[in-house]
Amino acid sequence: MKKSGILNADISRVLSYMGHTDTIAIGDCGLPIPEETERIDLALVKGTPSFMEVLRAVAADMKIEKIVLAEEIKEKNPTVLNEIMELSTGFETGFKIEYVPHDELKQRTKACKAVIRSGETTPYANIILQSACLF
Repeated sequence: MKKSGILNADISRVLSYMGHTDTIAIGDCGLPIPEETERIDLALVKGTPSFMEVLRAVAADMKIEKIVLAEEIKEKNPTVLNEIMELSTGFETGFKIEYVPHDELKQRTKACKAVIRSGETTPYANIILQSACLF
């Protein structure tokens, strides 16, 4: 049995086989997930688990060099954006933030190793995390 870190077997497996520049997404409960992308569904009821709960757990177990957010989050969900920015101070030095239109973010989930579905019900609470190199 794992002693610490992510206990969810699917998330732990995906993070373990990710390499440099591979991506994983975390989305709200409404984010469409492409058929070709692995779905890790954590949604239990509306709001549980929250987007930020899932992001904090994944970020603690992953070396991140870049995040991709929907441009719309700036206007439509500044509360979650501020929480992401606060959390990101613990990411790698020089990590990048890229803002793209929401439709483009949805298209990019096709290339992700997996999309983790949270129970979040606030708009544009979606992120793509790009893996950094461990050395």
